[in-house]
Amino acid sequence: MRRVFLLRNRVVRTRVGRQVRRGLRVAGAPVIACVWIACICSGIGVAAASPLGHAARTISLNESAHLRLTSKSGFTLNEQGTTSGSIDGTMYIHLHIANNHGGVTAEVNIYPHGGSLSGSGSASYEVEGAYAKFSGRLSITRGTGSYAGSRASGLSFSGTIQRRSDAVAVQLSGTLSE
Repeated sequence: MRRVFLLRNRVVRTRVGRQVRRGLRVAGAPVIACVWIACICSGIGVAAASPLGHAARTISLNESAHLRLTSKSGFTLNEQGTTSGSIDGTMYIHLHIANNHGGVTAEVNIYPHGGSLSGSGSASYEVEGAYAKFSGRLSITRGTGSYAGSRASGLSFSGTIQRRSDAVAVQLSGTLSE
């Protein structure tokens, strides 16, 4: 038999087909009272029944991307491409090369489905024939959308630059926390 809520002078048909005409009737109140009492006795308060926040999650990043040069200004390479790994999306990198044997700084923006991640980092830079290699650390300082509040520091950031075309292959790994 199905319990129903009835409003004043309103006819409601129950599951078994009977008509009931009464004033205000609160069905299921004993069940609600029992659940409430059980919560109080077990030490679970109202806040536990309806949490205001969500549990923090971590994502293990293991991204790789093959980027192509979109523009170049002096020793700054602007690159774009698609990432693959833990979070697929579009990656934009601005690589600022200090000099041929110094270091490189990077500004990174990743746009996975549902949000974005932004960060910066620095790496050592070494020329080896037709390629230049870089290796260092990167931090994610901002996230939007479903990645709002995301942060990461000390991510491993490495890759190669093909000196002839300025194409970049990059790897990014570490733990992202929300």
